Amino acid sequence: MKDKLEALLDQALSELAQASTEEGVQELRVKYLGKKGELTSVMKGLGAFTPEERPVIGQVVNTVKGKLEEAFEVRGGEIREVVKSARLSAERIDVTLPGRRRSLGSKHPITLVTEEITSIFGALGFAVAEGPEIELDFYNFEALNLPKDHPARDMQDTFYFGESVLLRTHTSPVQIRTMLKQPPPVRIIAPGTVYRCDSDATHSPMFHQVEGLMVDKGITFGDLKGILTLFISQLFGSDIGVRLRPSFFPFTEPSAEVDIACVICRGKGCRVCKETGWLEILGAGMVDPEVYRHVGYDSELYTGFAFGMGIERIAMLKYGIADMRLLFENDLRFLKQF
Repeated sequence: MKDKLEALLDQALSELAQASTEEGVQELRVKYLGKKGELTSVMKGLGAFTPEERPVIGQVVNTVKGKLEEAFEVRGGEIREVVKSARLSAERIDVTLPGRRRSLGSKHPITLVTEEITSIFGALGFAVAEGPEIELDFYNFEALNLPKDHPARDMQDTFYFGESVLLRTHTSPVQIRTMLKQPPPVRIIAPGTVYRCDSDATHSPMFHQVEGLMVDKGITFGDLKGILTLFISQLFGSDIGVRLRPSFFPFTEPSAEVDIACVICRGKGCRVCKETGWLEILGAGMVDPEVYRHVGYDSELYTGFAFGMGIERIAMLKYGIADMRLLFENDLRFLKQF
């Protein structure tokens, strides 16, 4: 029996030396030391020996078992080291190489321009006011001197949900809501998203506007011109030319379009400005007394002005963007430039 156990040990050690994976070592452990393993079978047969032989054979069995367990542990450890060394060699990192740059996000050009406009008017004492994007006809049109039969409504290309509920076509409703909430003086700007049924290289069905309102005693058209001229010089540079042209808006009287000297040709005339040397950037005017009537202001006591501009148009002029659709396509090659 002693010879048989020693032969079993030699056989197990020989097979173990040829094992090259941890799975192979585990299979051999089960083969020799498992519940149905070969050494276990020998141990179960100890009952066939005499009481004098059992201690001697049992001692040999325990010795063989101990050597096998130790051999399995050693071989398993050797294989794990080989695998670890191979993995470390394959995954080796040269710490002297420069690290990978972290990709950082940046603000969208629309956000950049909105924040700059807000900052300029904030320094002039204008607070930021907000309102709902889903509006009522009264705030979006009627209170702004646009009754239901007014032809200027056709210019708005409005998204309607029903007879009196719509997506706001400008942020002017915020001005009405503000005046209904507080008495003069009022000095606010209203940046936000607006919606119209229009889409091409220079128009989007969803875009952004900033509108402003200032109402107090003694406000004149000169105040409007002075504030807008200062704003434009802060936004585009002090050397930019500015002009006001007579225009018409239902909620202001008198009204004006505000132009700047072309930022591409500096007023000399080019394709962008259609050889005129000027680019329109916003509309403005003195608030029509009819608007004061809707909000309960005394038009004999208070005067004021309002203005509005498209943020996309300002961004396109400021950054030289040719197609408005680039602002909404989320192309990282475009956005990374900002």
